[in-house]
Amino acid sequence: MSSWFGSLGSGLGQSLGQVGGSLASLSGQISNFTKDMLMEGTEEVEELPNARRKEVEAIHTILRSENERLKKVCTDLEEKHEASELQIKQQSMSYRTQLQQKEVEISHLKARQIALQDQLLKLQSAAPSGTSGVGGVPATTASSSFGYGLSHHASALHDDDMDFGDVISSQREINRLSNEVSRLESEVGHWRHIAQTSKAQGSDNPEQSEICKLQNIIKELKQNRSQEIDDHQHEMSVLQNAHQQKLTEIARRHREELSDYEERIEELENLLQQGGSGIAVTDHSKIHEMQQTIQVLQTEKVESTKKISELEDKVKDINEKLSSAENDRDVLTKEQERLNAENEIKRLSNLNQDTGLGEDNMKLKMHVQVLEKENSLLNQEKEELQVSLSKLNDEYEVIKSKAMRDIDLDSELHNLRLNLEAKEQELNQSITEKEVLIAELEELDKQNQEATKHMILIKDQLSRQQSEGDNAISKLKKDLNDEKKRVHQLEDDKMNMTKELDMQKEKLIQSELVLNDLHLTKQKLEDKVGDLVDQLNKSHTQNLNIQKENFELQEHIKQKEEELSRVREELTQFLHQDSNSNFKDDLLKEREAEIRNLKQNLSEVEQLNENLKKAVFELKTENGKLNLACEDVRHQLEESTAGNSQASLDKDAIVKALKLEKRQLEAELCWAEKRLLEEASKFEQTIKELSEASNLSTSALQLEHERLIKLNQEKDFEIAELRKNIEQMDTDHKETKKVLSSSLEEQKQLTQFVSEKEICIKKLKERGSELQDELDKLTQVLKKNEILRQTIEEKDRNLGSMKEENNHLKEELERLREQQSRAAPMAEPKPIDSITELESEVSQLNVIKDSLEEEIKHHQKIIEDQNQSKIQLLQSLQEQKKEMDEIKYQHEQMSVTHTQLFLEKDEEIKTLQKTIEQIKTQLREERQDVQTENSVIFQETKVQGLNIENGSEKHDLSKAETERLVKGIKERELEIKLLNEKNISLTKQIDQLSKDEVGKLTQIIQQKDVEIQALHARISSASYPQDVVYLQQQLQAYAMEREQVLAVLSEKTRENSHLKTEYHKMMDIVAAKEAALNKLQDENKTLSTRFESSGQDMFRETVQNLSRIIREKDIEIDALSQKCQTLLAVLQTSNTGNEVGSVNSNQFEELLQERDKLKQQVKKMEEWKQQVMTTVQNMQHESAQLQEELHQLQAQVLVDSDNNSKLQVDYTGLIQSYEQNETKLKNFGQELAQVQHSIGQLCNTKDLLLGKLDIISPQLSSGSSLTSQSAEPPRAGKSDVSSESSKQEIEELRKSLQEKDATIRTLQENNHRLSDSIAANSELERQEHEQTDSEIKQLKERQDVLQKSLKEKDLLIKAKSDQLLSLNENITNKVSENELLRQAVTNLKERTLILEMDICKLKEENEKIVETSREKETEYQALQETNMKLSMMLREKEFECHSLKEKALACEQLLKEKEQGKTGELNQLLNAVKSMQEKTVTFQQERDQVMLALKQKQMENTALQNEVQHLRDKELRLNQELERLRNHLLESEDSYTREALAAEDREAKLRKKVTVLEEKLVSSSNAMENASHQASLQVESLQEQLNMVTKQRDETSLQLSVSREQVKQYALSLSNLQMVLEHFQQEEKTKYSAELEKHKQLIAEWKKKAENLEGKLVSLQERLDEANAALDSASRLTEQLDLKEEQIEELKKQNELRQEMLDDVQKKLMNLVNSTEGKVDKVLMRNLFIGHFHTPKNQRHEVLRLMGSILGIKKEEMEQLLKEDQGGVTRWMTGWLGGGSKSVPNTPLRPNQQSLLNSSFSELFVKFLETESHPSIPPPKLSVHDMQPLDSPGRRRLDTSGPESFKETVESRSGRRTDVNPFLAPRSAAVPLINPAGLGPGGPGHLLLKPISDVLPTFTPLPVLPDNSAGAVLKDILKQ
Repeated sequence: MSSWFGSLGSGLGQSLGQVGGSLASLSGQISNFTKDMLMEGTEEVEELPNARRKEVEAIHTILRSENERLKKVCTDLEEKHEASELQIKQQSMSYRTQLQQKEVEISHLKARQIALQDQLLKLQSAAPSGTSGVGGVPATTASSSFGYGLSHHASALHDDDMDFGDVISSQREINRLSNEVSRLESEVGHWRHIAQTSKAQGSDNPEQSEICKLQNIIKELKQNRSQEIDDHQHEMSVLQNAHQQKLTEIARRHREELSDYEERIEELENLLQQGGSGIAVTDHSKIHEMQQTIQVLQTEKVESTKKISELEDKVKDINEKLSSAENDRDVLTKEQERLNAENEIKRLSNLNQDTGLGEDNMKLKMHVQVLEKENSLLNQEKEELQVSLSKLNDEYEVIKSKAMRDIDLDSELHNLRLNLEAKEQELNQSITEKEVLIAELEELDKQNQEATKHMILIKDQLSRQQSEGDNAISKLKKDLNDEKKRVHQLEDDKMNMTKELDMQKEKLIQSELVLNDLHLTKQKLEDKVGDLVDQLNKSHTQNLNIQKENFELQEHIKQKEEELSRVREELTQFLHQDSNSNFKDDLLKEREAEIRNLKQNLSEVEQLNENLKKAVFELKTENGKLNLACEDVRHQLEESTAGNSQASLDKDAIVKALKLEKRQLEAELCWAEKRLLEEASKFEQTIKELSEASNLSTSALQLEHERLIKLNQEKDFEIAELRKNIEQMDTDHKETKKVLSSSLEEQKQLTQFVSEKEICIKKLKERGSELQDELDKLTQVLKKNEILRQTIEEKDRNLGSMKEENNHLKEELERLREQQSRAAPMAEPKPIDSITELESEVSQLNVIKDSLEEEIKHHQKIIEDQNQSKIQLLQSLQEQKKEMDEIKYQHEQMSVTHTQLFLEKDEEIKTLQKTIEQIKTQLREERQDVQTENSVIFQETKVQGLNIENGSEKHDLSKAETERLVKGIKERELEIKLLNEKNISLTKQIDQLSKDEVGKLTQIIQQKDVEIQALHARISSASYPQDVVYLQQQLQAYAMEREQVLAVLSEKTRENSHLKTEYHKMMDIVAAKEAALNKLQDENKTLSTRFESSGQDMFRETVQNLSRIIREKDIEIDALSQKCQTLLAVLQTSNTGNEVGSVNSNQFEELLQERDKLKQQVKKMEEWKQQVMTTVQNMQHESAQLQEELHQLQAQVLVDSDNNSKLQVDYTGLIQSYEQNETKLKNFGQELAQVQHSIGQLCNTKDLLLGKLDIISPQLSSGSSLTSQSAEPPRAGKSDVSSESSKQEIEELRKSLQEKDATIRTLQENNHRLSDSIAANSELERQEHEQTDSEIKQLKERQDVLQKSLKEKDLLIKAKSDQLLSLNENITNKVSENELLRQAVTNLKERTLILEMDICKLKEENEKIVETSREKETEYQALQETNMKLSMMLREKEFECHSLKEKALACEQLLKEKEQGKTGELNQLLNAVKSMQEKTVTFQQERDQVMLALKQKQMENTALQNEVQHLRDKELRLNQELERLRNHLLESEDSYTREALAAEDREAKLRKKVTVLEEKLVSSSNAMENASHQASLQVESLQEQLNMVTKQRDETSLQLSVSREQVKQYALSLSNLQMVLEHFQQEEKTKYSAELEKHKQLIAEWKKKAENLEGKLVSLQERLDEANAALDSASRLTEQLDLKEEQIEELKKQNELRQEMLDDVQKKLMNLVNSTEGKVDKVLMRNLFIGHFHTPKNQRHEVLRLMGSILGIKKEEMEQLLKEDQGGVTRWMTGWLGGGSKSVPNTPLRPNQQSLLNSSFSELFVKFLETESHPSIPPPKLSVHDMQPLDSPGRRRLDTSGPESFKETVESRSGRRTDVNPFLAPRSAAVPLINPAGLGPGGPGHLLLKPISDVLPTFTPLPVLPDNSAGAVLKDILKQ
């Protein structure tokens, strides 16, 4: 890890250092170039031509674009750096987790190894203890195990020490980190000092973005530091937790070992006690062998413990190496951070120098002296940069050397990979071997347990088991050795694997980083080379342009010189030719002005030439420097390419990094596209704002439109650059794809290899789990096998004993035969008996064997029969279902009939009231009987229900039992037939008796009539209706109960159906099949248990069935007895002779029948009620189960719903936060819009202020121009008419020249004053500008803050969106889980449905069975009822017959008596009737007695039947007991016989042995003595061993106490260490807090500095904007200059034409003068004469002077004449001058300018000039009026907003002035003074006499001080 981080840091440092170095060199070269240019070129910048300015602007834009590109590159690099850091963090996290996993696996493996060793030791200790029956052996094992425990404990404690070492090493790391922090702080201070010095030297204004980046870097450093602190604290907590866990593990191990030792001691004591008893039996040789084996095992164990300790030491070493590697990693990370900080500081310094370029651009307007000073400073900076460059070169060399080392490391990596693959193969082999070992160990455990059991059971097989034990020990030794070897191999492989993995990962990452750096450097170098080439091309083009301009300027100078020479010649000509004209002065002035202008132009051109030469020289020097730089760059490129070629051979793993780069680049492209889209949206917004602003002003719209066009162009450039970048990226992608295709294959192979390894590991783990499961199953199977083995062994023993007995018997038989042959005949019967007994025993055994086999077969048959019976049962169940349905239908019909019957009965109860009193006593008795019967019936129904529910148990009867039942039923049927026969006989007897005793019956009838009357009397009493009401109430109660039961049933059925639907959904068909299988298995088990319990259950069931049949027969007997009673009642009632009595008897019979029916119905209702209750209970049980399942499902659903609700709450919270963020964003957008609006308002106010300033400055300038014009004296018009010579005119011209010089000086002074006032105004403007700038700064700062907040909000939104996505994923996962759960629920519901269907089927079958049984019962009852009815009908018919016969007899007798008329016979008849009645009474008594006897007999019969049943039961039981006793007797006899035989055999053997021993006693007595002596010796040795064991036990107890004390001490030391740790943490916290405060202060200082720098930056940008504006205006001025030059050329041509015209005119004038010399014009004289009189008297002398001058009179003479006669010439002179109006120039008069003829001529001329200086008519626009005005928005605003009059003045003064170059084209050169159109008859019209505005534009001359620079001039022009 450490090497990996180191390579990362070095790679980053290398890349950043190269970038910084290249930037520094580039910026240094550019700064040198610009400074040299400024040094040589700023002296004459004031007169730069147009093309040069354009080039400068182009260079400026190029530099700006370059700067932006470099910024973008820097930001991209920073983003890549951040991405790489994130990747590194993720990788480090993943490696940490992997390390933790590996450590956990190591700990698991260690624990498993320890467990295996413990098992081995237990096996070793168990084997000797099992094999040796001696007590002296286990002491060694105990000591050995105890030694192992001690060593293990010590190793655990040693691990504790290791943890303490980790804590101490972590504390050292903390100290080292604090030292690193202090060192970094000192470095930061150093770099801050350097930055401050560089700022003092002049790079004061770094860009705002750089400061933001610095702040971001500081934040990142802070975050990194906080993360490191958190990681450190986390590691500390992890260490503490691990320490606590280890302590708890040690304590647990200690307790376990203590318990093991205690158990072991107890076992040893038991073994010692056992060993004391069995000393004399064991062999000495075996004991010695066992002791030797134990010693060998102890030595092996000691070796294994040593090896384990060595392994633990190795593990500790590895841990130490890991910690050191982590320390190295931390150091490297810090070095990396330091390098990053240095690189950033260097980059900042470079950027500061870049910002210096902007300052240099500003200083173009400053003086040359300032530039020289700055040049010296820049030279110093250049030297410093060269020093830094040299340092960077050194660092580059160091990084190169590191790269070479990385290449060597990669070669080592390849070798390590090969080793790794080999080791992995070995590891797999070792794992498989280990699994085999584990299986063997488990098998050995089982064998050991079996061996111990065999030891306890059989002592005879000790020798065999001993040999097996020896073999097992040898195997164990081999296994142990193999295990140790494998464990060593495994651990070594693990160590190597971990090391190799770490090395590989580190080297992979290093190689990736190096390749990334190389690629980045290559790209940067290519970009730089391209930039340098572009700059070279630009410089070449600039040189060519400059040379062209030089040539053009030279040609221009030549032309100007030629023009000058021409002008001079013309001047001289004019001077020689004509000295009289008035406009020669003007021409001279014009020529002088032209000369001055030309001189100025010449000087400008010369300066330009010099500047251009210097620029060319500088460019050449720059070219040389750039060529050198290019060569250096090429060298670096070649070196880097060479390094790349070497590195690219070994860099296969770089593909991952390239993929990541590709993704990053794609992300960056997407980001750039997004940015473009955002910018486009911003542009659209700005366009909208501009469209809104267009309503305010059209000119502002145009401006913004231009700006937008420029912005669009810039964006187009940016898009083009981005496209180029994309194309480059595509090419790079193609290259990387090629590299990827080659490296992907290898990567795939590696991934496949890794996946195969992982699959193998997974398979091994699965195999392990499967093996463990199989082991568990096998252990269970083994247990069963052991039980079977024990049973088999017992059988084997029995067999062996039987065989031995057989052998003994055979031997005895032989012996007996011998004795027979020898002995007397008396001894014969005994052996014969014994032989017979033996044979009988053998036969018995064979019989038992056969019987067992038969039983097995019988069981199998029974199982088959049961299966068949099950099938039959299912069929019968289906049939019963059908029957149940039919019964239900019948039941419904019956209920309908019942309702009808009830209604009928209510009517018939009234008729019953008469006869009820007779039957009351009988009724009560019958009620009791009914109750008993009901109880019996209920019991029977319960039994039936139980039998029906049991279902299958009923049909498990055997055939014999069914036959018995059939016999019992037949017997019952026979009894029923006998009873029926008895009934018939009784009826016959009754018939006979009725014939004999009719008379008695008549008497009885009479008595009965009396009794009936008494009953009728009693019926009115309350007893009978009470009974009736009671019966009705019972009926109603039963009906109510039935309805309630039906309602409950319906509810329960609904619930049951609902629950069933849910339950059916829950279960599957598979579950039903499983349930069926389980049922079958359970039934098989129950059947087997039944057959095992020797048919007792069968017997019980038969008994129950028999009892049920008997009860049914009892019921039938009761029913027959009731029939008999009813017959008797019928007989009694039939004896009554009256018809009413007969009716009553009939009604009574019907009532009895109805009562019986009602009873039956009540019974049925109660049975049905019980059945319903049972079904309801069953339903309740089912419903409870289903409800429990429902509750479980509901709980699950609730949990799911809670989870869903939580997720929904989280989701809603997130949505709310998202909406809040959106609202905040909207608010921020509104605030931004407001801020932009306020900025626009401020800009408008600024523009207004500037406009006002512009207004003020032109007013001042116009005022000055007016004053200058007013002060200009009209010298031209003062020429007097004289006839003096040309010399005087020349002198006058010289004087006028001097005066003009004086006026020029005064004008210059005025100009100075105006410039001062303008400077003051400009200072005021600057102050206002500064104020507005400060406001703009504040607004920009606010905007930056808002942008930062917006960025933060964007980040927050991104984070929230990520959280939302993760939550959505969680929700989808939850939804999928819910769906899975629902599917499971549906499956379960289906299963439950299926189960419920099965249950329903079973229930329906049960119900059908019940219904069939009920139907049979009802059929039986119906048959009985029909029988009863038939018998009753028979009796009724018989009674009717008897009554009819009796009536007939009575009628015959009456007839006879009437005939005879004898009355005595009547009496006889009456007596006979009485006697008959008495006989009937006696007969009834007899009948009652007979009935009672019958009842008694029936009771006796039932009692006898019960007794018979009891006797049968007793017989069965006695038979069973007899069989059991017989078996027992047989067994006991067998055992006795066996014992007797064995005793006899033993007696014989003993007798033989006694004889042998008696023979051998004498010989073996000595040996016995020796043996006793040896035994005593052994006893003594064993006692000594016992003492040793006790001593060892005491020592172990002492050691235990010591170890406990040590544990306590360790706990104390641990607590102390924790306290120390806490103290350290507190100190660290305090240190960190102090450092944090320091950093905060530093950050605050940095922020202040950043704010200052931002302010400076803003001011610089404003200056730059001004300079750009000035340059734009200069370019426009140059264009205007060119236009003016063209105009000048045109005017010169016109001037030449005019000059030619003038020459002609002058020639004509000369001719005229020559011709008219000495002649006087009459008209002229007339006009003069007339004018003399017209003029006022004050001015007449002037007219006379004019006349005199015309006539050639001298001044002196004229003055003398005028003095002589002032009033002489009066009015007549004016007449001569009246007609000369044509020659006088026409001056347009103003309305305020009246004809002031009173004023003098000069005054009029002055007034004329004054009027002309204020023209009312707007002057004609020049040809240049289409040109765009300057970009000052204030002027435009003035144009739109100002008043018209003011506009006119501005246009006439300042507007024209701005359009025309102030340096060139003075008035004299532009326009000739002679108007050629005025050459009319009236003479030439001079231009001076005309209004100036008609012909020329008026200009105010600009005062240009020689001291001022070109920048100031440009500023003044702009302001004007």
